[in-house]
Amino acid sequence: MSLPTDVIVDRFERALDKLEDAPPFAKAKYQTDVYQEAQRLINMNNGFEHLFQYAHRFDQSGVFQDGPWELAEKLQAPLVSGSLKAKGIPMIIEVLSELRMLSIAKQTFQHEKVSADMAEDFLNEVLALNLHLLFPNATESARMEKHENDELASRMFQFLAEYLSTEELTKTLIAEIDRLTAQRPIMIKRIVSIIKMAKEMLSSNMKQSHKEDLKRYIDAIEGPSALSVEHKNVNTYRAALKDLTRNELITESVALATSMRETGLVSPHHATLVRFLSKKMPNILPYALQLNSKGIANLEENHELVIQLIKVAVFPATRQSVFGLALMLERGVLSSSPVAPGLRRLIELDIRPDVRKALYETTSNGEGVTANSILVAGTIMVLGQPLGVGQGFNPTCQAARGISLWAQHAPGFLLEIIPRAARDGDLDFTFEGAAIHSKGLQGGLASELHKELDPVSLVLVPHLDKLYSEMMSRVALRGEDGHRWVNPAFYGNWVQKGFSTVIDPITNYIHDYPGFVRLFYATHHPEYNDDYELIYPNPVGIFITNVHGKLLGFHAVSIIRIDKDPVGRYRVYFYNPNNDSSQNWGQGIEPTVKGNGEQEGECSLLFHEFTSRLYAFHYNPYEQGEAYAVESDIVSTVTQLAKESWGKDYTWI
Repeated sequence: MSLPTDVIVDRFERALDKLEDAPPFAKAKYQTDVYQEAQRLINMNNGFEHLFQYAHRFDQSGVFQDGPWELAEKLQAPLVSGSLKAKGIPMIIEVLSELRMLSIAKQTFQHEKVSADMAEDFLNEVLALNLHLLFPNATESARMEKHENDELASRMFQFLAEYLSTEELTKTLIAEIDRLTAQRPIMIKRIVSIIKMAKEMLSSNMKQSHKEDLKRYIDAIEGPSALSVEHKNVNTYRAALKDLTRNELITESVALATSMRETGLVSPHHATLVRFLSKKMPNILPYALQLNSKGIANLEENHELVIQLIKVAVFPATRQSVFGLALMLERGVLSSSPVAPGLRRLIELDIRPDVRKALYETTSNGEGVTANSILVAGTIMVLGQPLGVGQGFNPTCQAARGISLWAQHAPGFLLEIIPRAARDGDLDFTFEGAAIHSKGLQGGLASELHKELDPVSLVLVPHLDKLYSEMMSRVALRGEDGHRWVNPAFYGNWVQKGFSTVIDPITNYIHDYPGFVRLFYATHHPEYNDDYELIYPNPVGIFITNVHGKLLGFHAVSIIRIDKDPVGRYRVYFYNPNNDSSQNWGQGIEPTVKGNGEQEGECSLLFHEFTSRLYAFHYNPYEQGEAYAVESDIVSTVTQLAKESWGKDYTWI
């Protein structure tokens, strides 16, 4: 028999009173009662409203004392989803924490370190990261993959959204879409899901500029031309194309290509148009891909191969390959002698059953494309967008960095290892004279690979991950950072043999940090390194810190180039395998993905800020400038940033 609402509310209030009256050392004894009574309210239809009436008391009562949620100013929005999926008390405390933040945002509770604006920004970010729960998708797959706490989380997010400004939430969503599309990732599933859910928020009272921004993205994935709007179904759209004149086809091509270039997103109609033109009017393809002069020349030089690739790989189900094809042509990749035969080999490759199954899972059921088509499409995207390769939800930044680097500078090698992994289920790398085969290796960083990856990564990462880990294990006892030997062997001979790290592998102490900073400036900063430019991406290791500057772990990135930004400040432009590069690393250090001279796929930081998060880099010992010339105030600034962030976790010598 269920208790009346007023009885449950009264029980919660009494439990909260007892907790508040308890001395600090005895809080834990009474917290459990509060959590249990809170759960009763959470499970009721109007329970969040009742709990919210007490949210202003949660902090002072000790609801969060001595736990991960105690300090509201240190909470991280990306972690909310995981806590809500947890069973038992973590889920309950997370709900109470969100209600505390809402009480700060609505100014029913004044927090010493979190302002109302900060709390509202936090909640808007939480909603933006959990749109799939704010606007549940009523599909069969959504029901099959449903988590037991999803309904509860959905109700909570809807409750929060009612209190928060819809205008502000819309602004947050648009900013999130802008931020993600600027990075031009190959995998766009999350972007598309946010756009589709944001579409549900379109309303007559929405700000006109927000409407226009949203409509641009909605059109990009659903059809950005008048003809594609009129014919939502690609079959009827294809039939309509047959009735267009040459000039009308050019107009249609320009409309779709302009949208693609502006957003990095491709509609199913665009893939349909490109297939149609490849058969009927191939001379209009440059308009449909919006190619520059280099791209047009590469298309003309490899016309037969491009038509073959479109026939095999470009379908509505693989529509993003249109963008990859355009960029691949502009990069001139097809002019590299191993590329054409390498791509042709993939078309008829005998793919292993397990790999074929994994590739099929990257597209929607019933779309009728073969595993070979998916793999060729994925290869086109990687060759066209090497900086769009992402590690997904896997701790495999080393492997993603390798695929990206080879796509940029060794496409022939990449096209050699893809078929070996897909057909043979094995890769072999030579390390210090000995061949290592991935087939017999255990371990690796991703013991269970999260499958939301681009097709090429899906095929290669399981092998690359194990090979890299095996190499690192073979040098583990040398008393030095293993990356010194592993990176050149794994990535290729263009990785410089000089190597420097701040961490002593034996003592784990930070030694001669000023010398480390001066060496990086002397080998990389144009004003100190005798103007030696980077020729190849430099694989480096960085400390990842959160918004409070606290050390989270290590991460592998690649320095692409070092140049002045539009206002004349030197910046490090780098590739980040996590495809989510505009983060906040604390101390005002926030990598940007646009607005500071970044090219598509790059992110950047001011030179001294990047240096403050660096822990290891490669360099050419014969190409270094004057380390002693680096001013002491620069070294002091970088050292202070380091010591007051990740450096707190280390002993400094």
